[in-house]
Amino acid sequence: MKLLFEKGKSLVVFPIKLTFCFTPVNLKFPAQAMFVVPKRSFKKAHDRNKLKRRMREAYRLNKKTFYNDLVPFQTKMILAFLYIGKKSEDYTSIESCMQKLMKNCLSENKTS
Repeated sequence: MKLLFEKGKSLVVFPIKLTFCFTPVNLKFPAQAMFVVPKRSFKKAHDRNKLKRRMREAYRLNKKTFYNDLVPFQTKMILAFLYIGKKSEDYTSIESCMQKLMKNCLSENKTS
C-alpha cells in the first residue's frame, strides 16, 4: 500500500479519485481494489458504509470488462478508490464515475 500512494498515478472524476499502480507482486486476480470514504467528511459510520457499498457494487459489476481490458498488459494492478465529495451521491452517478475512471486508467496505461 505504501508503494501505491508513493509511486502511483491518480485520476479524478468527481466525486471519486482513483490512485493506481502496477505491481510486481503476484496477486490471485488481475487487480486488487480498496475503497475509502473519509471520516472527516462523513461523521456517521452508516453514511461511510453506504458510500463504500455503492462503490464496491459499481466496481463488482464492471470489473469483468476491466479485467478483460487489463489482460494484454500481463501485469497486476493495485487500485484505491477515494470518495472526495462532501455530500452523498446516488448509485447511478457513482457507477458512471467508476466506469470513466477504469476506462481512463487503462487508456493512460496504453500511452505510458
